[in-house]
Amino acid sequence: MKQIPYWMDTAPALPDRSGKDLPDEADVVVIGGGLTGLSTAYHAARKGARVVLVEKDQVGSGASGRNGSHCNPGITISPAQARQRYGQERARELYDAFRVAVDLVEEIAVKEKIDCDFHRAGRLGLVCKPKHLEGMHAKQRDLAENFGHETVVLSKSELRAELGSDYYHGALLDPLGAALHVGKFVVGLADAAERAGAEIHERNAATGLTRLPGGGFVVETMHGTIRAKQVMAATDAYTDQSMPWFRKRLINVGSFIIVTEPLGEARAKELIPNGRLLVAHKNVGNYIRLTPDNRLAFGGRARFAPSNPASDVKSGDILKREMTEIFPQLAGVKIDYVWGGMVGFSWDRIPHAGEVNGLYYSMGYCGHGVQMATYMGRAVAEMMDGNPEANPMRGFGFPKVPVPFYNGTPWFLPFGGAYYKAKDRLL
Repeated sequence: MKQIPYWMDTAPALPDRSGKDLPDEADVVVIGGGLTGLSTAYHAARKGARVVLVEKDQVGSGASGRNGSHCNPGITISPAQARQRYGQERARELYDAFRVAVDLVEEIAVKEKIDCDFHRAGRLGLVCKPKHLEGMHAKQRDLAENFGHETVVLSKSELRAELGSDYYHGALLDPLGAALHVGKFVVGLADAAERAGAEIHERNAATGLTRLPGGGFVVETMHGTIRAKQVMAATDAYTDQSMPWFRKRLINVGSFIIVTEPLGEARAKELIPNGRLLVAHKNVGNYIRLTPDNRLAFGGRARFAPSNPASDVKSGDILKREMTEIFPQLAGVKIDYVWGGMVGFSWDRIPHAGEVNGLYYSMGYCGHGVQMATYMGRAVAEMMDGNPEANPMRGFGFPKVPVPFYNGTPWFLPFGGAYYKAKDRLL
């Protein structure tokens, strides 16, 4: 069993981008080589900026290569919650951004000829109790009437044509949901950023920032310093103590995934006949899909604990039990991959992007990072080019004062996890 992300292990090999000399200066320095940073570098370089990206490990080594490889429209909070918080017009603008984000991933894949298996598989939002199905009907009406988004509610009997399991009691089918091989997309986007003119420096962490009186920054790294007119922080859940302001405003949650041995096409189609993306509508749910080579990828929070080799194995055991509860026919299947990673959450469950003290940032994707990191990278490139209206998250900035008694280590997660698991059982 490999304890590495399936997506990066089965992507084309990354070139070695370490050991290069830093230039003395750049127009833009991007800190972080995940999808946010790569997209920012790609779009800023295409605008003619001299861009340098520094990454402490390799591109895609953080959340961008460790996720479930879902690319779905829809915000983390419900449409009704978004309307209540922000009003109909702002909620619609926010929802549209999440939808356009999926289109952008497809657009880049086509334009840059990135062979990443992108296709509109459709997403099934699964309900775990019969009484929750009415909530899906209400959400369907809300999306159609207020957000211009057509979805389909499936009853338990209708769901049998989509799922080889009787575990769930219905679903909301969103036909715009997309699947892709995120490892191939990361590798392809890094190549595209370099073709556009961006420099990528791996295994060279940013260790400090100094704002200059006349504007711009000096960025300190493990292998030298560089002066930049603009700097973009694209570290999200992997933000370290070099940027404490952001670290104190993000909740980093562990998420874990197992991937089975190849099942063969016939057996895979027995599980998910139409290849949909599956997401359980629970406080602590699972995200499930077939891989391009007919394995089952099964993810979830599992344990509210940090990711490390021992923790990942324990989480993998929990996920396998959950997987076989949903798909009993997989009881004897071998698990080939298990891994974990961190997901950046904001306190209000909405991504945040903007500029603070001259530093640009985009973070807190709350489990929607594949599409939103890509989209917000483009938005930040536009913002740095003098177009603040390109930021769909304007006005949602992080609070100026951090949450009291929180220093960036989410000590409360085991207690919160126990509460939400109990809530799933009872409600």
